[in-house]
Amino acid sequence: MPHDVVISDFAKAGPPKSASNFYRRCPMYAIIATGGKQYKVSEGDTIKVEKLNVEAGDAVTFDDVLAVGGDKLLVGDDVKKASVSATVVENGKGKKVIVYHYKRKSGYHKKNGHRQAYTQVKIDKINA
Repeated sequence: MPHDVVISDFAKAGPPKSASNFYRRCPMYAIIATGGKQYKVSEGDTIKVEKLNVEAGDAVTFDDVLAVGGDKLLVGDDVKKASVSATVVENGKGKKVIVYHYKRKSGYHKKNGHRQAYTQVKIDKINA
């Protein structure tokens, strides 16, 4: 008895396409360092960084650019003069994190809460 091979619609169509066209719309990106962390940003992105001493609505420039990508990747001496311009959206505090210390058999309990301050910025332009 011959076996019929059934080809599903998925096999005909191939693998699914990417749901996002993000990299086609914004091919240029930069990797910046601020507050001891590194962020990959594109123009129009909104990110939360460690607290900066600026008011909402002010402009801020990130000069510590580690890499700029797009048609080709630029690193090292190629990005010495690169910068990223951004506008401060708001200053705020993150969700509360509970810090709980406990030592068994001694009755030692200590509970603290912490809310990390942040600055939300909108990336306006990548100057490379």
